[in-house]
Amino acid sequence: MYDKNNVFAKMIRGEIPTTKVCENEYAFSFYDINPMFSTHVLVIPKGEYKNILDFTKNATPAEIAGFWQCFADTADKLGLECEFNCVANSGANAPFIKQSVFHFHLHLVAGERKPAFHEQLAAEFK
Repeated sequence: MYDKNNVFAKMIRGEIPTTKVCENEYAFSFYDINPMFSTHVLVIPKGEYKNILDFTKNATPAEIAGFWQCFADTADKLGLECEFNCVANSGANAPFIKQSVFHFHLHLVAGERKPAFHEQLAAEFK
């Protein structure tokens, strides 16, 4: 079940401030508050989707197109054409990096890794 009080839902409702990069009717992007890379932005749909499979199966074609348009606009605004990663984590026990906010989001990362990245990996793979 989707938690309507997760931090991203609160951001969508304007209850928590964000530093937005791009926004449209269906999605928006913002800078991660704990960046792991010199460029670390999250792209989230405005709809209530727990993870990438929920979004893929249940979002409308307009929501899907709007989400990917926001992703493309974000990459353009950040000057990213290549040499970046796009990551979606799913589940509290995902094998690489665990999902901590259960609202579908993509991490768009580029540039230098920050020390926090290595610390998180070390914690995940104890």
